[in-house]
Amino acid sequence: MTPLHFSFSTAFILGLTGLTFHRTHLLSALLCLEGMMLSLFIALSLWALQLGSFSFSAAPMLLLAFSACEAGAGLALLVATARTHGTDRLQNLNLLQC
Repeated sequence: MTPLHFSFSTAFILGLTGLTFHRTHLLSALLCLEGMMLSLFIALSLWALQLGSFSFSAAPMLLLAFSACEAGAGLALLVATARTHGTDRLQNLNLLQC
């Protein structure tokens, strides 16, 4: 495993462990998701550059577009949660109570 692959794998794993272990606030969960998506974007971009093929060049841009949509939806959820519940703590949210 090259140091480049190791660094992107480590960045993804750190985002995943942050998402699983530090789920106190919705904002921290969203930041962990963004870190995971950005590490996937950079890894996919470098993979497409290493292959030298133009057929894989659209995949990183598609992933980045989905990441931007996910960030927008997450921020909208954060604002709606903060307005209705007064906080973004995940322990105060109950999905069964609407």
